[in-house]
Amino acid sequence: MMIILPIYFAGASIISFMTDTDHFYSQNNMRHKSIRVEGIDCSDCVLVIEHALQRIPGVEAVSVNYRERQVQVDFDTRQTSLNQILMRLQSMGYRRVPPAWQVWLERNRCLLLSLISGILLLTGWLFEQSGNFEPWLSLSFYLAAILAGGWEIAGEAWRELRQRRLSTDGLMILAALGAVALGEYAEGTLLIFLFSLGHALEERLVDRARSAIDSLSDLTSPEAVVIRNHQPVEVLVNEIGLGETVLIRPGARFPIDGNVLEGQSAVDESSVTGESLPVPKIPGERVYAGTLNGGGVLQVRATRLAQDSTLARVIELVRTAQAAQSPVQQSVDRFMDRFVPVIVGIVILLIVIPPVFGVPFKESFLRAMVFLVAASPCALAIGPSSAIIAGISQAARKGVLVKGGVFLEKLGQMTTVAYDKTGTLTDGTFKLEQIIPLNGTSAQEILSLAATVEAQSGHPLARAVRRAAESSELELPLAEAAEEWTGRGVQATVAGQLVQVGSPEWIVTQEGGLDKPGKALLHDLHEQGLSVLLVRQAGQIEGFLAFSSEPRSAAQQTIASLRKMGITQQIMLSGDQPQAARRLAQTLGLDGWKAGLRPEDKLDQIKAMQAEYGSVAMVGDGINDAPALAQADIGIAVGGAATDVALQTADVALMGANLSSLATAVHIGRKTQSLVRQNLVLALGVMSLLSIAALTGWVGVGLAVILHETSTVLVVLNSLRILNTGAPAAG
Repeated sequence: MMIILPIYFAGASIISFMTDTDHFYSQNNMRHKSIRVEGIDCSDCVLVIEHALQRIPGVEAVSVNYRERQVQVDFDTRQTSLNQILMRLQSMGYRRVPPAWQVWLERNRCLLLSLISGILLLTGWLFEQSGNFEPWLSLSFYLAAILAGGWEIAGEAWRELRQRRLSTDGLMILAALGAVALGEYAEGTLLIFLFSLGHALEERLVDRARSAIDSLSDLTSPEAVVIRNHQPVEVLVNEIGLGETVLIRPGARFPIDGNVLEGQSAVDESSVTGESLPVPKIPGERVYAGTLNGGGVLQVRATRLAQDSTLARVIELVRTAQAAQSPVQQSVDRFMDRFVPVIVGIVILLIVIPPVFGVPFKESFLRAMVFLVAASPCALAIGPSSAIIAGISQAARKGVLVKGGVFLEKLGQMTTVAYDKTGTLTDGTFKLEQIIPLNGTSAQEILSLAATVEAQSGHPLARAVRRAAESSELELPLAEAAEEWTGRGVQATVAGQLVQVGSPEWIVTQEGGLDKPGKALLHDLHEQGLSVLLVRQAGQIEGFLAFSSEPRSAAQQTIASLRKMGITQQIMLSGDQPQAARRLAQTLGLDGWKAGLRPEDKLDQIKAMQAEYGSVAMVGDGINDAPALAQADIGIAVGGAATDVALQTADVALMGANLSSLATAVHIGRKTQSLVRQNLVLALGVMSLLSIAALTGWVGVGLAVILHETSTVLVVLNSLRILNTGAPAAG
């Protein structure tokens, strides 16, 4: 030990010297120090830091490079010290960045302590086997190995005890101390070493699953080019204000969320939406932080601050989701709370009862310690959580935000899905196909009235009306007292007359409804699968507007893939006309459809489906479908990257507009559920077999620990298989 430890600390010192960028050079009593600091995120920080440090007696010069986040200080050691300077920085909210070796050492602390424990164990065993050394020497190495390997484990066990819980870490410490108390130093040390090694490997593997999403944090550059006073200026991303114009060059990543002002390009949005194909971007289109620009130069107006970008919120929501427990995890925790005390009770009986029947105390005590190791439910505790953490990470990498293990579990269990029509099964874009005027009114007048009344509506049909009016370059009159009737239509006063634009059901129920030829015309339009709005002015219907929409390209394939995975009921809930809904449902191969539904009607339909089928998932666009999404057992919003509502209200958000992500989400949910079951079977199987072998004396402490830790590492490795899971096979 006297040789090993100096070598270890000498090595650490060499690494520190080679990698620490915070270095000194000195002349007499003057020192120069270069300090890397976190929190320097604006040019104003330079003046604040320089002013504050120069007020410290003995500080001769201060220079701050905010791009490199470096503080250069010259100071007199007779009047101040580096510690005082660091304390002043900390009091201002700035934290020193630790050197690279220190970060590496912290990340690998558990593994290093375990390896040191193994080296000390091997050294002590070799001394013991040689017979040429005093026994106290090998004992010293054994005790040092127990201290190194058990340091982290004992800390965890103590924290659990303070919460009045006996954990598996505590069981292992008890087993090792019991072996040492009986003079079985090698066995007790081996137990601690193997358990600490397994513990370190588990931690690294689970961190890999947990940090699979963290790679997204590296997708944004810390700097960006902003147009200020008609000149490009390079600034830190955190300095970009709302409404500022950001210049995005070819091949660069977008630093913020925004809208394209000028230019055209194709953007790789796979980091946010999971969409593998580049998405064309023209003025008016939205772009997201972390996505990759193609070959065009774009000017983008910032609509969110860097810390509020879609990518930043997704990463934060995923981390929160990984910490939330699923029902399976909660069940395992409840089982562990009851099981561990039972194991301790059995161990006590195994120690006390056999000596009553003549079994030597040492033999019964060692057998009890072996049973304690064998029955410790480490793999049982880590199996479900590692699979769920990995599943949530993989879903996020594929453009699916799952807000917790409970929803990932429900994704794997669901058998009934309700779909909204517009914006979900269709892309939400309508085209105005026909304008049919009545009563001598011209088509241009009908379109002008409709566009005027629909000017502020967010309904997809209203957007189609406005696009048609813009393409016709119509001058619109002024609308007053506009009022929207959700699910029905919009009305406003135009030139002193009440104008209503809305669904036929809403319009015809009022005075001045359709005559027989009008009803026949409406029926023909519906039979063609067209959506229809009526325009009514001063109590008289002036004309028809007929719209067409097409299903999303991936809708039919997604529905087929879900059916192949066992989704037995897929039903469309639409606010559109029955004929249009029926036509789309037949085209896509849905199991049923309901039409003419308002948002509150969709809510009632979800309740009825839950009564008939049990658990129901609702897939919508996250805006008009909010009540139904909230009522469903699991709410799934399409296009979550584009809507704040989806990120806030839905349990699962498909970040892109591609519906195929739904099949991917269900596939990952099913795969995660399968891995959870496999891990539970493996953990319980190994624990049961090892417990029986321990009670019968077939295994010793060493073999029991090896098999126990192997099973724990195996369940984590099994969980990591989900990180290679992609889209399901086509239906």
